[in-house]
Amino acid sequence: MAAEAAALQAAEAEAADTSAPPPGTETADAGGSGAGAAEAAEADGAATAPGAEGAGGAPAGAEGSGGSGSGSGTAGGAPDAGDAAGGSGPGSGAGDAAESATGARSAGGSGPDTDDDGTTAAGTRDAGAGGSGAGAAGGAEPSGDRLGAGRGAGVDGGGPDGPAGAPDGPTGDRVGAGRTAGVNGGGADGRTGDPGGPAGTPGAGDSRPQGPQGGPAGTGRPQGGARRVALDAGAVAAAAAVLGEGGAPAELAEGAVRLLGERAAAELRADPWLVLGVAGVQVEQGDAFARGLLGSACGPGDERRARALVARVLEDAAQRGHTALPPADLHTALRGYSLPDPEAAVTAAVTDGQLLVFREGDDQDEDGEEDVSLLLGLDRYAMAEESLADGFFRLLRSFEGESGGEEPQWARTAAPTPSAAELIRAAAGSGLVVHSGGEAARAEPAALVAAARAAGLRAYAAAYTENGRRRLAAAVGEDAAVTVAGLLSGAEGPGLAGDGSLGLDLLAVLDAPQLSVEEATTLVEAVPDGARLVLSGDPHALWSAGAGRVFADLLAARVCPRVVSRTPDPGPIGELVSCVGEGELASVDAPDKEVVVVPVRDPREAVHRTVQLVADSVPRAFGVEGAQVQVVTTGHGGPVGTRALNAALKERLNPGPGRFGGFDPGDRVVHVPVPGRTLPGTVTGAEPEGLRLDCEGGSVLVPRGDVAATVRHGWAVTGHQAAGMRWPAAVVVVPGDAGPLLTRSWVYTAFGRGERHLSVVQGAEQQLAQAVAGPPATERTTRLAAVLRELTAQG
Repeated sequence: MAAEAAALQAAEAEAADTSAPPPGTETADAGGSGAGAAEAAEADGAATAPGAEGAGGAPAGAEGSGGSGSGSGTAGGAPDAGDAAGGSGPGSGAGDAAESATGARSAGGSGPDTDDDGTTAAGTRDAGAGGSGAGAAGGAEPSGDRLGAGRGAGVDGGGPDGPAGAPDGPTGDRVGAGRTAGVNGGGADGRTGDPGGPAGTPGAGDSRPQGPQGGPAGTGRPQGGARRVALDAGAVAAAAAVLGEGGAPAELAEGAVRLLGERAAAELRADPWLVLGVAGVQVEQGDAFARGLLGSACGPGDERRARALVARVLEDAAQRGHTALPPADLHTALRGYSLPDPEAAVTAAVTDGQLLVFREGDDQDEDGEEDVSLLLGLDRYAMAEESLADGFFRLLRSFEGESGGEEPQWARTAAPTPSAAELIRAAAGSGLVVHSGGEAARAEPAALVAAARAAGLRAYAAAYTENGRRRLAAAVGEDAAVTVAGLLSGAEGPGLAGDGSLGLDLLAVLDAPQLSVEEATTLVEAVPDGARLVLSGDPHALWSAGAGRVFADLLAARVCPRVVSRTPDPGPIGELVSCVGEGELASVDAPDKEVVVVPVRDPREAVHRTVQLVADSVPRAFGVEGAQVQVVTTGHGGPVGTRALNAALKERLNPGPGRFGGFDPGDRVVHVPVPGRTLPGTVTGAEPEGLRLDCEGGSVLVPRGDVAATVRHGWAVTGHQAAGMRWPAAVVVVPGDAGPLLTRSWVYTAFGRGERHLSVVQGAEQQLAQAVAGPPATERTTRLAAVLRELTAQG
């Protein structure tokens, strides 16, 4: 590590201190939160821990008021005779909307919380006394006592999209040319699950898919969350005592014991900033706990604080999708926490093995000097990318194909489209194939699986969601259609062998852009030597909720055959979505009102019109209702976020007192057992053990202690929660204060959720067209493509 630290110091000497922070990096001093960024952490960022109040937080129930633009959109209207007739492309409204402060909070200021994860913008955490993002409070949640610990005052405590812990990384050393030796996963980042699990074995709180729990009898499908390991009551009590001594809520004790083990009390006393590893604890809360415990011995430059902040910044970056950061960006973020010497803290973290240093690029500039940039990363994500790259090349090299190199007979099977035939031929001749296309192109991997099964191969098609699996089953049959979570748990598909491998010859994974680097690593490691793996997805859709951009990096690396579908998505919705994918917000001809635009002037009107569409207009015009109509918006907070919309929709569609932890029988909900995995369902009742839900795939019993953290009302969901799913009708709400969450990939994903009808509640005016014409998504810093190219160069 000494050589890496020296290289880092040399690079730091040349780095400009004025370099801009990465999108969404926390840069707040006391008194305000950092500027939030984009869609990456839209999905599953950490909410504040139950019972914990952030300094400067808004009072419980406070909701931020975001500025929204005024002016009129054009055309469109609700799909019934009582509203404006006709339907044209959204976003042709005139006038410049006043952009709100979302994602651009100044010190001491506030802005609407429009994130897609219930945190402040793009996964950032409000820092310091004197200001917090408006809307951080529980806000518009229906009244009623929560089952379990409940929500904390002032901040949204433990929302269902907060991380449920993190998997231990792959273990073992890995040294490649120009790469750093890996270290044992699950170590220094301070945010991992229970320590000590072997590679590939989830620890308690692991965010990887777990085995079946709570699934309906006879289905075998995993519907519940990760199984919780029983904790030693004495260890929890001891940790609670130390937490209380420092002024922290006792509700954090279980999380601390899961993170630190039975000696959590002693560990916290020796290093109070370890509390930052507990999901949802904000930096200012960790500092307050340390001051309460250490008194005058506590200072901003404490090396224990520096170590914890290095890990926190990189974990927060991972919530935005990054697997590594440039040193200058890490320094900038650390300065935002008033760390006196960020450069020294980073160098110490490298020397101690907490951080890994990666040299990117080996070209020479015009003066003949080496042009190399440095990236810093936690071993958890670094090892996942290294292991994933190795897994891809293992599949390519272990594939032998047919004897004599001849094309197998089943590769010449009649296919429904030319693109399907091309995919079948490509998969017949390679152990790894990447396939890209829109919604209609999903029929092509289905045709591949059908052809392979007809030839006697053990072939399966995996979707990321149960909704997607159900649609796949209509094409390939129930036996061949699985979910990724069910496949990896062994509850669906061929099952897992003793070595953890899957008993199959061909696997086609749809919705591949939804795979985080850790999920993809686990999946690829389970595919046996000699098998064929096809990763299929839409390159225009939202990326994964977790860290990485596996599908995009695999496409960019060009290490395996790629099949690009030429099958267009049909109808007005397909035409509109295809145009969005190319950066154009076009008007489309929708004679049967397949696409309708409803312009609104302010958030209150947006909520009103959304309720009207869901409860009356769409059901009356198209004969769909209930769970067949889904609302999609940019984030959980703000005046037009999921909380506000769900409160209004519940009042209209299923009013009630929220008898069961804020829920009533008949409420539509989403259950998020682990980050990135969303199960839509309906509340059927409460039992002594918890809340009973009827989800796609079967019945689910959510334990009492998990309800507050993993269940939200679900008439309205975020774009990331809706990804991989479709409904007969979708109502997409585009608020005027969406800010950086409104990207082309979000619009593309949201507009594509409706099969027969799409209503767009348009409050963003020209911001919508600007977002579509702008970059497809907020960039993520990852290393997978570089590692794949390096392995290619090595032969």
